[in-house]
Amino acid sequence: MNQTATHMQNEVQKRRTFAIISHPDAGKTTLTEKLLLFGGAIRLAGTVKGRKASRHATSDWMEIEKQRGISVTSSVMQFDYVGHRVNILDTPGHQDFSEDTYRTLTAADSAVMLIDSAKGVEAQTKKLFQVCSKRGIPIFTFMNKMDREGRDPFDLMEELEQVLGIRSYPMNWPIGSGKQFCGVYDRVRNQLELFQNGDHDQIVVRKVSGYDDPLVREIAGDYLYEQLQEQLQLLDVAGDEFDLEKVRKGELTPVFFGSAINNFGVQTFLENFLELAPQPQPRNSSQGEIDPTTFEKFSGYIFKIQANMNPAHRDRIAFLRICSGKFERGMSVKHVRVGKDIKLSQPQQFLAQERDIVEEAFPGDIIGLFDPGIFRIGDSLSQGAQDIVFDELPTFSPEMFSKVSIKNALKQKQFLKGIDQLTEEGTIQVFHTTSGFDELILGVVGQLQFEVMEYRMRAEYGVDILLHRLPFQFARWVIDDKLDPAKFRINSQLVKDKKDNYVALFENEYAMRSAMEKMPQAKFLETAP
Repeated sequence: MNQTATHMQNEVQKRRTFAIISHPDAGKTTLTEKLLLFGGAIRLAGTVKGRKASRHATSDWMEIEKQRGISVTSSVMQFDYVGHRVNILDTPGHQDFSEDTYRTLTAADSAVMLIDSAKGVEAQTKKLFQVCSKRGIPIFTFMNKMDREGRDPFDLMEELEQVLGIRSYPMNWPIGSGKQFCGVYDRVRNQLELFQNGDHDQIVVRKVSGYDDPLVREIAGDYLYEQLQEQLQLLDVAGDEFDLEKVRKGELTPVFFGSAINNFGVQTFLENFLELAPQPQPRNSSQGEIDPTTFEKFSGYIFKIQANMNPAHRDRIAFLRICSGKFERGMSVKHVRVGKDIKLSQPQQFLAQERDIVEEAFPGDIIGLFDPGIFRIGDSLSQGAQDIVFDELPTFSPEMFSKVSIKNALKQKQFLKGIDQLTEEGTIQVFHTTSGFDELILGVVGQLQFEVMEYRMRAEYGVDILLHRLPFQFARWVIDDKLDPAKFRINSQLVKDKKDNYVALFENEYAMRSAMEKMPQAKFLETAP
């Protein structure tokens, strides 16, 4: 193996690119910031405190996020830790931003699932888990807020299996919970991680010979010691065995208990995660599987586009996942869809809204490219004689729909520009009616997406819009050579997406099932073909 190939392998092996998924308010932004603290990327963690907070979370940069105190769009953050280059894709936990979140997951090689120990598996966690599960990517679970009154750890593990269908292996185990929570026992390393004092502001690690070590009784007290003994003996006898192969296939999730806001269990989690999580994985393409360790030429794909990250400059950034080869600033690559060579002269890496010009990057890294309007989500970039086209990113089914019009007809040009850009970013999906007067119908996953769209149209494009809600709840892409539009007149409507594919909108599940029964030869798809 030559020196260049060895260097590439080393760079790939160092990298861990993962997304953090959770339901709103599970503590995801807090966990992200604590990981950044350990990586030395920030000195002070911000806390999201709502509208009037003077300091905001590092990963929340858009003005509307600062007003609402929630993450609205995905952020990308990079830092180094103990010989690893870590790329975190911090996805919005809010249920209304699933489309952006789903696509961002395609750029991750693994996922960290954050669960509130008092609430267990919630609706959004379930949706995001299913997207990860379909891709077969490894999932690591962090049970958060153990210092608050919550559910029994065994109940939480059972719920993972019952609701999500995944087996679990606790890497550590809590000693007490809520007000009695005093630490965790690390099952892998045979050590205690403990709160040092009543304020829970200092953490110490103590090596022990096992969970029956006298030191455990001394620290936990008789009652918690007996409880811990019973629980860990039960895990040893009846629990799953640790199997790294199953973890890598997404069939077994390592579970960590802790409290992100108190920094408790976060460092242990990070170190275990970096050891167990996979390096950048191969991606499917028109040229077969592109393996980052063996394919020498540069390649990558656009998984996200964000306009107006810097409102003063009205800029537009395309986020690129590097799949193979070495990226160098100023290099020329083929923009496969348009068939032209382009020069990548202003590549950027991120800590939320803070950016640095990057000179070089490797597979697994995420870089931002200045976009003068030439990129679309799913675009492939490659070097060499063969054009590499990566598998198309899925378009997911929206769940809320509105007709849209503008208050001032003279703003039509700005309106269409805003609609185009927000569609390309994936903030909204646009459909056109198929009969009579062509009307625009917008599809989103949740109500807040409509509000963000209204806000951004007004703030960034100077356009006031009117939204008229429609009664539809489901969208299915319909594939049928002999499609009859007349069959979509009761509790449903046939429209076309931006690629002229037929999409049926249904008011309820009964209407959708009826259509499927009437047209057994047709395919009804949840994602765009």
